[in-house]
Amino acid sequence: MERKELFAYIAEHYQVNPEYLWKKNPNYAVLRHRHNRKWFAIVMDVEAEKLGLKGTQLEEIIDLKLEPELIEILQQSEGYLPAYHMNKQHWISIQLKKVAPEQILKLLEMSYELTK
Repeated sequence: MERKELFAYIAEHYQVNPEYLWKKNPNYAVLRHRHNRKWFAIVMDVEAEKLGLKGTQLEEIIDLKLEPELIEILQQSEGYLPAYHMNKQHWISIQLKKVAPEQILKLLEMSYELTK
């Protein structure tokens, strides 16, 4: 799934636009609820080796908050990694290019609901 496509979906379905909070990481985009300001997703491009993968190329990921039991199950499949820079029990990193868009959007909805 492309970042642009993901952000268009989020804007249409949740009326939320990405926020870019860090000068050091200008491509890191936070998505949060308008009413309580809680994050429900963060999209980042991170060096593969920082994610426990081989290589130094940038991997585009989305971190989502999910139930710990689901995280445990998902991490057994390709494209799902321990959360980068978030609580690994409650958050998961998903490689945008390796997981089907329908699955990402389904998990995005779960994250949105969990953080309401």
